[in-house]
Amino acid sequence: MKIGIIGAGQIGGTLTRRLSQLGHQVSVANSRGPETLAKLASETGARAVPVSEAARDAEVIVVTIPLKNVPDLPAGLFDEAAPGAVVIDTSNYYPQQRDGIIEEIESGTTESRWVEQQLGHPVVKAFNNIYADHLLKGGLPAGAPGRVALPVAGDDERAKSVVMRLLNQLGFDAVDAGGVDESWRQQPATPVYGTDLNVDGVKRALSQASRERSPEFKAAPTSSAVGRR
Repeated sequence: MKIGIIGAGQIGGTLTRRLSQLGHQVSVANSRGPETLAKLASETGARAVPVSEAARDAEVIVVTIPLKNVPDLPAGLFDEAAPGAVVIDTSNYYPQQRDGIIEEIESGTTESRWVEQQLGHPVVKAFNNIYADHLLKGGLPAGAPGRVALPVAGDDERAKSVVMRLLNQLGFDAVDAGGVDESWRQQPATPVYGTDLNVDGVKRALSQASRERSPEFKAAPTSSAVGRR
């Protein structure tokens, strides 16, 4: 499968490594330009490209950049993607630590619904609740004891099934976490966030989630506002 990855930080770099190992054709981009990705490309066999080319012919595009930077992505980013391309959003909202105030999210819009609005394209939320090192090293064969499960939220069942198959290839079980408007159940500080649970544990954690954000994941008075496109 042709996969474009926008963002080469901890999750983006890890997915570049893992998906390339699985034989997928991976293109990877970051905000600093492809020349800064030469080492990652050499290590993995992935193709380093400008952000504007990351989605070209891609069947799956992973957007894994700080939430505050999503509005700065090029317009028409997915115009040259493969028909029916699936976009995965890995984002988390960190208003105090990184992102500043995003008023729509503060008012109750889920992170991934906001991302959809910025991108003008439906997304599937996945990979946001796992540590990069665990994603790199924690995959196990299907049915293995201790196999970790990850929640997957999205409105399009076909798109979710594509993401779930990728998770299985990576060595993780997938749990259907509902639509994008339910994706708050896997946002920061919820019971499933930053955990390594099995299928039953993920289902239980999702059911126990509270929509009320904990204080450390709400905007503080000193947080700056993030503009929209």
